[in-house]
Amino acid sequence: MQIERTFSVSKIIISLALLVMLIFTLMPIVFMVAASMMTSRQILRMPFNWIPEQIAWANFAKAIQGNDQTYIFVRNISNSLIVSITVAVTTVLIASLTGYGLAKFRFHGRNTIFMMIMATMMIPFEAIMIPLYMVVMMLRIQNTYIGLILPFLVSAFGVFQMKQYLTTFPTEFLDAARVDGMGEFGIYWRIVLPNCKPVIATLAILSFRSQWDNLLWPLLVSQSEKMKTIPQYISSFALERSTDEGAMMAAALLASIPMFILFMSLTKYFIGGSAVYESRKG
Repeated sequence: MQIERTFSVSKIIISLALLVMLIFTLMPIVFMVAASMMTSRQILRMPFNWIPEQIAWANFAKAIQGNDQTYIFVRNISNSLIVSITVAVTTVLIASLTGYGLAKFRFHGRNTIFMMIMATMMIPFEAIMIPLYMVVMMLRIQNTYIGLILPFLVSAFGVFQMKQYLTTFPTEFLDAARVDGMGEFGIYWRIVLPNCKPVIATLAILSFRSQWDNLLWPLLVSQSEKMKTIPQYISSFALERSTDEGAMMAAALLASIPMFILFMSLTKYFIGGSAVYESRKG
C-alpha cells in the first residue's frame, strides 16, 4: 500500500512538472497568435490581455504587403521554401547514401572517414563563414539560390544519424536482395530508404528548420530584396523607426505555418518509428 501511494505521488509530481513545461513552451506561441490579431496599442498595454478585443485583420495585410507595399513577402517566403526544401532533400539523400555505405560496407579506412566527418561537427559555422563567403564571391554566386544552398547540401550530423540507425538494420534483408540479383543502388532505393522513414522524417524536419530559421548566412549572401529569405523579411520590421508590433507578429505567424504543417505531417513517423528503433536495439 505504501509503495502504491509513493508511486502515485511521484506520478503526480512528474505530471505537474510536464504541465509546467508545456505551459512555458506554448506561452510564446499563444502570445504570437494573440498579438498578431491586436493593434500595437493593445499589445503594449499592461497587464497584457490575452484575448483580442477586436481582431485586427489589417495586420496580416500589412505583413504581406511589407513596409514599402511591394508584396515582397511572397517572394521572400518562396525563397525560403526553395532553399529549405532543397537542402532537406539533398541532406536526406546524401546523408542516407553515406550512412548506408559506412554502416553496411566494410572497407579500409571506414572508421577514419567516419571520424573525420564527425570532426567537422566540432567546427562552428562562424569559424568558416568568412572563407565560405570569399568562395561565394570568387564564384560570383551571391544573390543566387546556389549561393544560399551550396554550403548546406549535406550535414555531418545527418550522416551520423543515418549511420547509427542503419547499423541496426538487419543485414539479412540486404543479403537476400543480393541473392535475388538486385543491384546495390536498387537495394538502397527499394529496401533501405522505405524502411528508414522515422530517421528520414527527423532529418528532413531538422534540415528544413535550420534553413527556415537561418538568418546569418542569407544576410551575407543576399543583398537583393528579391533574394532575401523570410527571417530577413521579419527582421526588417524591427529596423523601422515606428515598428508595427501587430504586423510583425502577423508576419511571424504566417512564417511559422509551413514549419508547423511539415512537423504535423511527419509526426506519425516519430511515434511509430521510435518503437521500431528501440525494438531493434533490444
